[in-house]
Amino acid sequence: MNTREEQKEAFGRLLDIMDDLRAKCPWDMKQTMGSLRHLTIEEMYELTDAILDNDMQEIKKEIGDVMLHLVFYSKIASETQDFDIADSLNAICEKLISRHPHIYGDVEVQDEEEVKANWEKLKLKEGNKSVLSGVPKGLPSMVKASRIQDKARGVGFDWEKPEQVWEKVEEEIAEFKEEADKNSPEMEDEFGDLLFSLINFARFKNINPDDALEKTNKKFIKRFQFLESESAKDGKKMGEMSLEEMDSYWERAKGL
Repeated sequence: MNTREEQKEAFGRLLDIMDDLRAKCPWDMKQTMGSLRHLTIEEMYELTDAILDNDMQEIKKEIGDVMLHLVFYSKIASETQDFDIADSLNAICEKLISRHPHIYGDVEVQDEEEVKANWEKLKLKEGNKSVLSGVPKGLPSMVKASRIQDKARGVGFDWEKPEQVWEKVEEEIAEFKEEADKNSPEMEDEFGDLLFSLINFARFKNINPDDALEKTNKKFIKRFQFLESESAKDGKKMGEMSLEEMDSYWERAKGL
């Protein structure tokens, strides 16, 4: 692995290259924070895909892509004299020191839950008006629900046992089924309540709901593409097969 000096040198090299690109490349010179935003989101999703696939070489590459974007934003801000990369790095260092008094102070904690609880309390002392104010509005709904529940737990607003949460899930299932059977407008609200309670139960079981659903998505895609390719080899066409025919390929795909 690289030494700390080599790591610093690599980061400095990226900063130098960013300076060159911003001064000489027509595309890079044209970019703004707004124009980069959607590209940054795309890069983050590519990184998370690589993490789910446990592809270390791809993770390495995607970290570099994300790092480039962070340096790019800082470079743009430095041009308007708002801040530079050192300001951003020093700010996060100061925040980490402030939020970890059990490391850099005299506070004692027993476990991870106490660390998380202290974190949320410190944020309120720093001026946050709500424990939930740190949840980004643009997060995907499932991720947002999980983060909301985590933050509420940090200040003690939570169920005590997973059995209690499961009772809530069963209650929400019954309420959703009742509205769905009537095909009423309220079934959308009840479905949302059901999803929220399932995410809550997953949290108690240390399951990341977004990861779990994405793994199921990947599994479905793999099996469906097997169905498509294998049925084509047999001269069959999608959309013209019976459900029973497709099920036979699906069962074979499940055995892979």
